[in-house]
Amino acid sequence: MTITTTLPDSSSTTFNFPPSHSFPPFWTIQPTLSTRAAQYRKWAALILAYCQHQRLYSLTLTDALQTPLFHNSTLHKRLTLGEARQVIDWMCSTDGDGRAEWIVAGDGRGKERAWIWWRSVEEWGESIREWVEATGQKNTVLTLYELVEGESTVDQDFHGLDPEVLQRALAGLVKRGKAQVFGSADEQGVKFF
Repeated sequence: MTITTTLPDSSSTTFNFPPSHSFPPFWTIQPTLSTRAAQYRKWAALILAYCQHQRLYSLTLTDALQTPLFHNSTLHKRLTLGEARQVIDWMCSTDGDGRAEWIVAGDGRGKERAWIWWRSVEEWGESIREWVEATGQKNTVLTLYELVEGESTVDQDFHGLDPEVLQRALAGLVKRGKAQVFGSADEQGVKFF
C-alpha cells in the first residue's frame, strides 16, 4: 500500500507500507507468544521505517493512532491505544533492541509519548562527529543551531534533528571526550576534539 502524507513543512512524500500492513491478522495482537513476538518485530520494523521516512523522532500515541501507521482505512482496521502501547513497550525492551523509550510527562504521566530510535542516540552523535571531521571543523566552535539548521548541514541526516536528541547525542560525545558543550541554554556552542 502506498500512502502520500503531508509533512509539517507542507512537502509531500510517499511511504510504501509493507504487505503485512494490508494483511488483516496483522491488526489483531496474536495470542500465541511466538506468533506475537514475530508480529511485534514486524510492527517495530514498520514504525521505525515510517518514522525515519517522515523524520519523526517521537510519537504521541493518541495522535499517531489517527495516521495510516496505526489505521488502515482500506481494511477498516486499527490498533487500539492499549495495543499500540504494547508494541511500543516491546520496542522499549531488550527483545525490541531498545528502539523506543517512553517520555514521562512533567505531570508524571507515562506511555503517552515515546522516542522512536530509528537511529540510536550514539549513532546520531557518531554521524555528527564524522561530519565535523569530514568538513575539517575539529577544534572549531559551532552553535547547536548551525549543526541542525545551518546551510552547511542541509544534506546531512542530522539536519533538523530534535533539540533533545541533539543534546543527548552531544552528551554522549562529551562523555567519550570527543566534544565539549558550553554556553547558556538557548545559546549553546560545541567544540569537537
